[in-house]
Amino acid sequence: MHAVEDGTLATWESRFARFLDQNADSDAAHDLAHIQRVVANAKKLAHPENADLAVVVPAAWLHDCVTMHKNYEKRAVASEMAARKAGEFLYASGYSPELVPAIQHAIEAHSFTAQVTPRTTEAKVVQDADRLDAIGAIGIARCFTVGGLLGTRLYDPDEPFPEVRPVDDRLNTVDHFYAKLLKLADKMQTTAGKREAARRTAFMEAFLDELRQEIQEL
Repeated sequence: MHAVEDGTLATWESRFARFLDQNADSDAAHDLAHIQRVVANAKKLAHPENADLAVVVPAAWLHDCVTMHKNYEKRAVASEMAARKAGEFLYASGYSPELVPAIQHAIEAHSFTAQVTPRTTEAKVVQDADRLDAIGAIGIARCFTVGGLLGTRLYDPDEPFPEVRPVDDRLNTVDHFYAKLLKLADKMQTTAGKREAARRTAFMEAFLDELRQEIQEL
């Protein structure tokens, strides 16, 4: 039996939220609302996968306790740094120590950039939960929010969609759909995650079709 029971997770969640409020340096696309959506996604995915909520919930709450600018050259190590910072907090706070390594692995493996393969069911759940928040309607909103933060233009005026030219999401926000977002459904780890990702990807494709039509009408 874990020292952390399901009934006490709500108390811990309040502590996780306070920790993030005091320590996390987030942007508009990685704010508390993003964390809360990832936690909600993770809880939904955890049950059918028989994942341990005592690992999934803290990992989902703390996965972005260290974030870095999208174009920062060392961004690939952000999840490793977040795992380390989360572990220090959990050990110091008295969270079940036998669970901390699994939580740290789930945090490190959530990152698309880091390319760490999730080895546990819990890590797969957290990775899928975070990636679901990158696609669909909320994913579209977050994509253009990040583009605005970076000062990236909406699309290439000469070739709005990268059919001939190389994909370049550092220059064109629309290209990020083709560099990453439309690929995520094929990378999902859980059955429910795959199903929801397919639905959200279809929505993004419909959005891009509408965007293409509106641009062509100019």
